[in-house]
Amino acid sequence: MNRFTIRVAFVFALISALFFSPAPVRSDNLENPSGITARRAADFVHGVIEASRTTYSQVIVDRLARSRTLQTTENWQRDNTLPLPAQFLRMSSQMSNQRGIGMRYRLMSLWPINPKNSPRSPTEKLGLEQVAKNPGQPFTWVVQKNGMWFYEAIYPDKAVAESCASCHNHHPKSPKTNFKTGDVMGGIVIDLPLGRRFKKKPSSEILLRPEVVADYVHSVLQSDRAIYAKHVVDRLEKKGILSASENWEKENALMLPAQFLLNASRLIGKKNLGVDFQLISLWPINRNNLPANEFERVGLETVEYHPIRPYTGRMQVGRKLFFQSIYPDLAVVPACVECHNAHPKSQKRDFKLLDVMGGIVVTLPVN
Repeated sequence: MNRFTIRVAFVFALISALFFSPAPVRSDNLENPSGITARRAADFVHGVIEASRTTYSQVIVDRLARSRTLQTTENWQRDNTLPLPAQFLRMSSQMSNQRGIGMRYRLMSLWPINPKNSPRSPTEKLGLEQVAKNPGQPFTWVVQKNGMWFYEAIYPDKAVAESCASCHNHHPKSPKTNFKTGDVMGGIVIDLPLGRRFKKKPSSEILLRPEVVADYVHSVLQSDRAIYAKHVVDRLEKKGILSASENWEKENALMLPAQFLLNASRLIGKKNLGVDFQLISLWPINRNNLPANEFERVGLETVEYHPIRPYTGRMQVGRKLFFQSIYPDLAVVPACVECHNAHPKSQKRDFKLLDVMGGIVVTLPVN
């Protein structure tokens, strides 16, 4: 089901199926279970990570390298270049992990350039070996750490762009130098906390509350966008090296941070995972990003004056149940403010740094 259908259906679902600020869903409610399985939650998180990683590697790194506009180097701050895709993911994962929301993820490999990216346990090593042999299936397990149960999953990390394989093949510290585009170069491990109060080992079919899973997805989105805005767009513009432009393809420029997120959204839509995210605003430059229904309008107004918590709701379309959460979209770097305040189509031109400029809508299918 595409996002247009979901947004339009929301209007008709308001009367009978939409409940704002729903009560938490008990994952142990066996009579009327409603939630998202740990396996599916991990799939959603990985889908977002992969979509952003592909956008950065292909649309930013490879495109600018082919045009000889800007190179990518390991010492990107000193060289005034782009961070490597692995460095981008590491910075993003560190930012997300430091929020303390429970979910954690990181990059690792059997052949790491950085020893810190080696597997940390025999199970992780086994998982990397398995996804290298069978990249179509994640390696998953449930483990107890200090009394807390976790669902863990390793997904293959592929060389999605030519720059990925080339960097590893020519790096003096690389243990393997025959990678090709599309090869499995390592893995992304995702840890989801399940809780402590279990009489026996929980299964991967345990249901997580949808608002918790939405927070996981948003944390990845927020981190990817913040790293791109701060360490790519804002840094390079301040140094006069390269600017971001709405017409980035024609001008061989950087994508705007909003375009970066929208491109990742299109990529994840092609995977048919069911998860969807998009930007909306009460003052959009692109009118396609206006709120589509009353839920989105009220949600944007709410997160503008109360940006601490997302605005949430549920709807049913046919026999399918969806959970939606609207998070505030903040002006995290000066480039965001300057773009909107100067754009001829902007409906609001007095934004300041850290103002709420709109919202990010995360839509998840619920069991």
